[in-house]
Amino acid sequence: MDDYPMIENHGLIGDLQTAALVTTDGTVDWFCCPRIDSPSVFGALLDKRKGGHCTVRPAHATYATKQLYLPDTAVLVTRFMTAAGAGEVLDFMPVTGATATPRHRLFRMVRCVRGSMTFHVEIAPRFDYGRKPPELHITERGAVFASDGHELTVHPVREPDDERLMTGLTDEGDLRLSLTLRAGQERGFVLESAADGPPRHIRLAEFQELFDHTIRFWRSWLGQSTYTGRWREMLERSAVTLKLMTYAPSGGLVAAPTAGLPEQLGGERNWDYRFTWVRDAAFSIYALLGMGFTEEARAFMVWLADRAEEKAGGDTGPLNIMYRVDGSSDLEEEILDHWEGYERSAPVRIGNGAATQLQLDIYGEAMDSISFAHRHGMFLAHRGWRSLLTILDWLTDHWDQAEEGVWETRGGRQHFTYGRVMSWVAFDRALRLAQDSGWPATAALWSTTRDKIYEQIWTKGWNEKREAFVQHYGSDVLDSSLLRMPTVGFVTPEDPMWISTLDAMEEELVSDSLVYRYNPDASPDGLRGSEGTFSLCTFLYVDALARAGRTDKARLVLEKMLGYANHLGLYSEEIDPTGRQLGNFPQAFTHLALIDAAITLDAALNKAR
Repeated sequence: MDDYPMIENHGLIGDLQTAALVTTDGTVDWFCCPRIDSPSVFGALLDKRKGGHCTVRPAHATYATKQLYLPDTAVLVTRFMTAAGAGEVLDFMPVTGATATPRHRLFRMVRCVRGSMTFHVEIAPRFDYGRKPPELHITERGAVFASDGHELTVHPVREPDDERLMTGLTDEGDLRLSLTLRAGQERGFVLESAADGPPRHIRLAEFQELFDHTIRFWRSWLGQSTYTGRWREMLERSAVTLKLMTYAPSGGLVAAPTAGLPEQLGGERNWDYRFTWVRDAAFSIYALLGMGFTEEARAFMVWLADRAEEKAGGDTGPLNIMYRVDGSSDLEEEILDHWEGYERSAPVRIGNGAATQLQLDIYGEAMDSISFAHRHGMFLAHRGWRSLLTILDWLTDHWDQAEEGVWETRGGRQHFTYGRVMSWVAFDRALRLAQDSGWPATAALWSTTRDKIYEQIWTKGWNEKREAFVQHYGSDVLDSSLLRMPTVGFVTPEDPMWISTLDAMEEELVSDSLVYRYNPDASPDGLRGSEGTFSLCTFLYVDALARAGRTDKARLVLEKMLGYANHLGLYSEEIDPTGRQLGNFPQAFTHLALIDAAITLDAALNKAR
């Protein structure tokens, strides 16, 4: 199992339509094309032997490695050091724009910066999750991997009269090369999908132009940030990471660019996160507006409004909980039984069977984000408001029922308290929007429904024995999703009943500042095995502490949590007791919660001075 890199030992690059993971030893082991939710081209992350990869690493048996982003960009540099020399691999993808295209380019430039270094290069794609082995066609100017309509073209980066420094051979359809460089020399190659011609030599001037354009794009985009508070560097890296996980043609943000990474090594909690959750899209509006990224927030607003107008949710309501990046809703779950899974964590799933679940909280999150955007000058059009009226009509009739809940449990429906809280939010925000805008509304019915939900939560969601709000009615199980209760205004942060709930969570769900979602032994979720602490929940905990006036504790928890980021400032979904990252990587929800928590705590610290 040692041949699988740790999940956190990766960097992320992308072009705003797809993305790739690059290990700290120079291997692209996850890359889907032409979209971020398409079948994989390189998938060694989930099966070392059958998944496919593209590796550039020193030939020397031992070497040290470091990895960083060029400042304020998504250009990744992986550095290698030996006694004889130092070299680096520079990885980036030129931004494609807002028009969907099958053509994507991944640049891999190799440089020697000290002494000399020989690199081994191996290009071994496996199309369609390893189900379509390619044929390799080599020409004088490059190579093409092809299989049943899939093509990946390899273009060398070199001047026509440059000394040939790369020698190679083929082995069972893979391309293996050796490259020896002296200080100051560089070579490279481009992997291109749907190329508009045969392989060709890409001259250094063309490479430099695309490189410079990519640098300018990222620095110009990040320059829009208005955040000047504490932890700015971490927030800006989170913002770039979220941008990399956004599908520009639709504005949809995927939960993560990966599928199948386990929440428990060897366990079955291995899900496909390459889709856009309504919940994540809503949270992104708060976080991005909080940092000044208005265009991205506007794009997510449009995405939400489009889903509301479609009303494609079927039996589980007018909204699905998640969609593909293009807004379609075909997410049928499938098991890739020919792959062993990351560190033999099977099954590997693609698609997501939770897509048809009933999760009532999404309606409150959508309405809250729309209301928040409205207060920041992003107004709904007439058709958008009419669509929301239809959704609220449905919610009026269906809020009081059992559901699968925010954590997408597969152990049966319950009356989850968090779902009720967010249903209250839906009607509360709708009433405020209608009043502020003078839009038509069934205000009396909404008000009555809102108040009925409020009374029900205080009556059934509160457990006198635990002196806390609990996960679902009739239980005594705590749930960290309820850390959002003061954030959305359902309860004041200083309310004694809320403080009692927060104290109970600290005792049961918090372990050395890290926070569990809930106790699956006390509340079975229909799945075997356990899981690590949820990074999202730890940031929610920071937010709740800051709002309750416990700023010193909130700051310590946040500083500890920032120490669990990987070397680039990225987070997966979970952290296990050893500090290792688990689950899909990087996770959008975690980075969104980081931004929100830091902004809240920064404001609280400033107020306390």
